[in-house]
Order: sequence, then C-alpha cells, then structure tokens
Amino acid sequence: MIETIFPAGATPRGPYSPGVRAGDTIYVSGQVASQAGDVPAQTRQVLTSLKNVLEASGATLADVVRCGVFLTDAGDFKAMNEVYAEFFGESRPARTTVIVAALPVAGAKVEIDAIAYKPRVVAA
Repeated sequence: MIETIFPAGATPRGPYSPGVRAGDTIYVSGQVASQAGDVPAQTRQVLTSLKNVLEASGATLADVVRCGVFLTDAGDFKAMNEVYAEFFGESRPARTTVIVAALPVAGAKVEIDAIAYKPRVVAA
C-alpha cells in the first residue's frame, strides 16, 4: 500500500508529495527553506520540515536510515553539519552530501531528503 503524506501547513512547490509511505518505508522529498537566511537557519528550517513530514507518518528522526544533503557551497558544510548533528544526535543515518550549482528555490543554500523505516502498527 502506498500512502501520500501531507503534514498540516505543507505546500509543495510542484506536483509532488512531501512524503510517501510504501509499506514500512517512508520517503521524504527534498526539503528547502522557505525563508532566506544563513546556512544554520536554513538547515534548522529544512530539518524541522523534514521532522514534520516524518511525524505526520508516525515516524521520528530516529527512524531515518539515509539522508541526502545538497549544498550550493562546499564552504557551508561545517555549519550545516553542526545543525544536522543537533537534530540527529546519536542517531546517525547513512548520508551523502553533494555540492550543486543551484537549488530550485531562489536563495536556497541547503536541501535535505530522507528515507526512514518505521513498521506499521497492526491492531490485534
């Protein structure tokens, strides 16, 4: 069974779902900050959005098994990584970080997507 995930207040910028649950796996679309700011501020906003999508599906950041991080400037890696560590703590999903020429939202400096694993609770 495939289920789309739209947390309250989520407004995608295109024809896609913020998240999709396929069985016990949750795919969170790339999240981009909707407000301008420095990389730490944008990373906080992005990870908060990602967390909201996960929570709407019954999962948490602790259920994330993989993230993809996209930065427009390699010099921002340390600042992004510090905020990322605040959110994930000891939960350390596999991750790829890619430096890109641009992101689809003007002024965006960071985008993060995720895959989580959270078995459905089946009523007895």
